[in-house]
Amino acid sequence: MAELKLSCETVEIPEDCNVIVGQSHFIKTVEDIFEALVTSSPSLKFGIAFCEASIEKLVRRDGNDEALTGCAVRNALKIAAGHTFVVVIKNGYPINVLNRIKAVQEVCGIFAATANPLQVIVAESEQGRGVIGVIDGASPIGTEDSAGEQWRKNLLRNVIGYKR
Repeated sequence: MAELKLSCETVEIPEDCNVIVGQSHFIKTVEDIFEALVTSSPSLKFGIAFCEASIEKLVRRDGNDEALTGCAVRNALKIAAGHTFVVVIKNGYPINVLNRIKAVQEVCGIFAATANPLQVIVAESEQGRGVIGVIDGASPIGTEDSAGEQWRKNLLRNVIGYKR
């Protein structure tokens, strides 16, 4: 039986940014996610990093913002799990780009899309590392009351403008 080591990697998320962590299966992931993001909004800034799982086993990178690309690479190197990608975005939210990323042919799934503190749970064997889950934000401390419901509806309708 193979031995398994677990670790918890904290993801760096710059101020006013969101991060998306997912899994893909092909070397052209960075190029295809770049195309999905760059056509989503002219104001979106982003960086992408992808952990190649075979051939040269490099972190492939792309983006339209050098600092965000550097942040994505640092996170990918910290997670260091084959076929994992990290996208750091600014001037947009995951809800604006998630379906575009999920529609990329080689994307297998999304582990997290958040601006909250994020930890990635990584399992390591003699073969390599893999993501087994995430801890996104904090645990709930109660149940929404009518004031909380009103706050949520105000946020969606009046602050963000998602609902009318």
